[in-house]
Amino acid sequence: MVRPAFANIDFDHSHRAWTAVLQKSVRISGQASTVDYKRLKGGPTELQEYLNAVSAVSSEAFSRFSEGEKLAFLINSYNAFTVKLIIDHYPVKSIKDIGSILTSPWKLKFFTLLGEQRSLDNIEHDMIRKWFNEPKIHFAVVCASIGCPALRDEAYVASEIDKQLDAASMNFLSDRSRNRYLPDSKKLEISSIFKWYGGDFVKKFGSLEAFLADRVTDIPEQQRIIREKKAALSYLEYDWLLNDQK
Repeated sequence: MVRPAFANIDFDHSHRAWTAVLQKSVRISGQASTVDYKRLKGGPTELQEYLNAVSAVSSEAFSRFSEGEKLAFLINSYNAFTVKLIIDHYPVKSIKDIGSILTSPWKLKFFTLLGEQRSLDNIEHDMIRKWFNEPKIHFAVVCASIGCPALRDEAYVASEIDKQLDAASMNFLSDRSRNRYLPDSKKLEISSIFKWYGGDFVKKFGSLEAFLADRVTDIPEQQRIIREKKAALSYLEYDWLLNDQK
């Protein structure tokens, strides 16, 4: 069997092309970010070139990546294909407007990855969450919504990925509009992300509170209350409106 020529390409693990797209399209404001989807829809060439390079990576080639390279590849692929999904349907008010009653946008198989037609759910649940015990990825894979963690204006790369994931998690958890401890009432109000994926944090950190305690407050007494589960826990409503630049 003759393999296609792209099967043995050398993939650029600096993800330089994706960073170039992000730096032209993402605007950081505090702990949040917005994306210029209108500009991207009008000039999608750079994004498409990056996605072509991602789709050209064979499963065999991927198997030779280091663990850090694999994780960075999958996170960047998820985010880039999410942007692609949005601009293919732009203008939309929310990613949830894409798809149908029977098929959510995350289950649409609209791209090729590692030799197969895939959906965004395939990347997040069948690959990242299955292969890596790293719940901080929930602050890195971004669903194009205001309620999501910020889309970084640089690609994830293997050599920096631990620092990048730490920074992404601290950035999200320091946003008091989405995660906050109220000392007077001893209430911990957090993003619905933790309702949906709390089990991932329990698996690695023992409890959701153990993960959150040192990250939502720097006051030792408040950290103790949270860690000992003496704070009433509730989840904030998620804002699914598109993180679009105005």
